[in-house]
Amino acid sequence: MNIIGKKYWYFLFSLLIIIPGVISLLLWGLNLSIEFTGGTNFTFSFKQVVTKTELNFIDNTFSQNKIQVLSVEPSGNTVLLKTKPVDQKTDVSVTTALKNKYKDFQQESYDTVGPTIGSETTANAVKALVVASLLIVLYITWTFRKVPKPASSFRFGICAIIALIHDVLVLLGIFSILGHFLGVEIDSLFLTAALTVIGFSVHDTIVVFDRIRENLKRVGGEEFATVVNDSILQTLDRSLNTSLTVLLVLMALLIFGGESIRWFVVALLIGIVSGTYSSIFNASPLLVVWQDLINKRVKK
Repeated sequence: MNIIGKKYWYFLFSLLIIIPGVISLLLWGLNLSIEFTGGTNFTFSFKQVVTKTELNFIDNTFSQNKIQVLSVEPSGNTVLLKTKPVDQKTDVSVTTALKNKYKDFQQESYDTVGPTIGSETTANAVKALVVASLLIVLYITWTFRKVPKPASSFRFGICAIIALIHDVLVLLGIFSILGHFLGVEIDSLFLTAALTVIGFSVHDTIVVFDRIRENLKRVGGEEFATVVNDSILQTLDRSLNTSLTVLLVLMALLIFGGESIRWFVVALLIGIVSGTYSSIFNASPLLVVWQDLINKRVKK
């Protein structure tokens, strides 16, 4: 199986997956939850199925209290509202007005996050991703510092980060599309999933890179592309089996885990599949492309 010989086809496939997501990110961005933007979530319940009459009265009540409603999601006899940040005094005023109008009305939940906390959460999320990426480059560069020529430890680190960026873009792009068309929100669980995907992607990539290093020591005179292709094939079963066991667990969680963790599990599923693909078909072939460019420059 000549994976390296078809490397540009694999790169093209990655681009076909990434480009729609990048376009979605540029056009619509991510549908951030109140944990990142700041705001208040209300859950109201009625004994009967909620109609447009109740929804209009709720909207008018919030407007009279000068509260901007960001979204309203009726579901049977419950209503989920997302608004700009609301303090407790205003919350009491709104719920009192609704109880006076509807005797069967109940406020099930009231969760608020200030805009300052939301901006801090966003900044910390970005910092976490940047710091994790830098530490990965430094770690791989140090660990592979004695890799035989023509390889370079620095190249291993950069290619691992490119594969990592591939996985993050795939994940963010798909969730941008889901957020625009299905209203899926980005919350702290998604950030946890993204960091987990980063760790898994790099782990899988290092397994292949380590086999390349071993084979370079063992077979010194063979072409670099051949060594890389053999290394990928030697670790292919291990990579696929590891990913498959994780995917089976995640599928079970997706089916039986409940609504609260559904999109967290979906994010992990997308990330694990993307991470496995990039480790095999992107990271190592990039090493070969880099080496080919160096060889052409030397010949010139």
